[in-house]
Amino acid sequence: MKFILSALPTAMMTVAVMSVPVMTYASTDANSMEVSDDVTPVAVTQIIDADSPTDNDKPAVAPFHTVSNPNNAKSQALSTLVDPITHKAVDNSYALDVSSFLSLEQAQKLLVQVSPKIAANQAAIAASKYQTDALRTIDNPLVFARVSASAYHLDEDIDLSSLRSGIVNEVNNGVDNIVPPTADLPDFGELVGERIPDSYNLKRSGSTSGAGLGVVWPIYTAGRTDALTGASDARTQEAMADSVLDKNELYNTLIERYFKAQLAIIAAYLREDAYDTLQQTDHMAERLFEEGFISRVDRLEAQSALADAKSESVNANNDARLAMIALQRLLRTDYRIKPTTPLFVSSRPLPDVSYFQDLALNNHPGLQKVAAKRAQAQQLHALSDTGYKPTVLLYGYGQVEKDPSWVAGISASWKLWGGLDKAASLASSSAKIRQADLSEIEVSDNLLLLVEKNWHDVNNAQSRYQALQSNVDLAAEVLRLRRLGLQEGVNTTVDVVQAQTQSLKARTEQAQAANDYVQSLAALMQSCGTPLAFNAYLNAADIQLPTLYTEK
Repeated sequence: MKFILSALPTAMMTVAVMSVPVMTYASTDANSMEVSDDVTPVAVTQIIDADSPTDNDKPAVAPFHTVSNPNNAKSQALSTLVDPITHKAVDNSYALDVSSFLSLEQAQKLLVQVSPKIAANQAAIAASKYQTDALRTIDNPLVFARVSASAYHLDEDIDLSSLRSGIVNEVNNGVDNIVPPTADLPDFGELVGERIPDSYNLKRSGSTSGAGLGVVWPIYTAGRTDALTGASDARTQEAMADSVLDKNELYNTLIERYFKAQLAIIAAYLREDAYDTLQQTDHMAERLFEEGFISRVDRLEAQSALADAKSESVNANNDARLAMIALQRLLRTDYRIKPTTPLFVSSRPLPDVSYFQDLALNNHPGLQKVAAKRAQAQQLHALSDTGYKPTVLLYGYGQVEKDPSWVAGISASWKLWGGLDKAASLASSSAKIRQADLSEIEVSDNLLLLVEKNWHDVNNAQSRYQALQSNVDLAAEVLRLRRLGLQEGVNTTVDVVQAQTQSLKARTEQAQAANDYVQSLAALMQSCGTPLAFNAYLNAADIQLPTLYTEK
């Protein structure tokens, strides 16, 4: 593995191999950041994954999120694509042109387009908004239509014997009460009874149909509808706060993996540089041994140091490959992402900690979530307070027929007793409001402490980086003198190896301090609720470390 550096004032590494643009994609189910038009192939070299030269030719699929620009969505046909990590099919997706060489800003824009967590959160927000929209119409008039059609057939034998006996007796009794008994009069009861059969077979069949139109309009619900929609709105705000929390965490994870990959690449370069230096030392020790200027022990020590350096170089290269794969997984591509934004440190001091604490109190989504919880509790309190208030309805119904009939009126209903205990419900919602108020105090205290801690971490990393510069300069000068001393026979190979080790250690520690600065700054911005403000500090930094993949 070979590295080539150019001596630029900003200490940026520049190299050359053209990349091939590849394809990724995002789904269109929610809003997100717009696709960046400046994601283009750049001239770079490829050393970390030199064993897989065809990686750039692989299509990448990252199918989870929406680009907010509707023109972009309409200009491309939606289709079903396959996620490169899980190999699951994702509907309503479209392709994105993405280079394998990404700056941090480009990676941030890509992240919100391909993250399944962000897409899932946006689906939850959309569901909550639709639920609120559904509740808003609950007080609207309800108009309904009824249509019926039926057919019937009746076949039944009816027993009339008891009816006949009763009629006969009633007739006879009535006649006796009106007319005195006379032998010449007929038996009127029997005469009537002869005309009534003992049974009758009833047969009927036919069909009926009808149609009607009705309306019900709740004109007064004592504020129940407003309370329900208000609670649903507050749940939407909570879902949005959760989404921002997750997005900020993802931004922080991206910065962590992005710059850990840069640090691993620098470490791989330093190990390779040390290996090259020790190769020269070993070659020199071989010549000196052949000429009898050094002992066999010195020669063996040089060989042993070279073998160790080779092993460390291989290990560092593998670590860099793993760091790049971690970044690849986060951005959901099937090829490795090459970071082009270098590690950096700013020599300028940060603003006072109170500035960042004010940012946190005004912007952190954790406080927004607590506020949404309080709003939900307030709406539930309002809903509980309507327990014994009436509900008033207007209603009407009319038959649609030749001679229509209709009914209309107004009704009011009160809850007199039973159901949920109103006093207990009010007490419960009041307790939830108090819980939200106290939670806001706790979250604010924790945020202020977290901001303070992250602010000090940034300052500590900054001062450590600057302090290590003298160690780097000293180690480089000692190594130069030890190598000259070996040529003159003043120093041994052990002296050179020790000087090389010290130089490697100093440079590695300084690179690690730069990474600590970057990670602490990202944590500070996240704790303030403004993770993208990290980019402003990046662009204003006056110290940039070497980077392998660099835009020209």
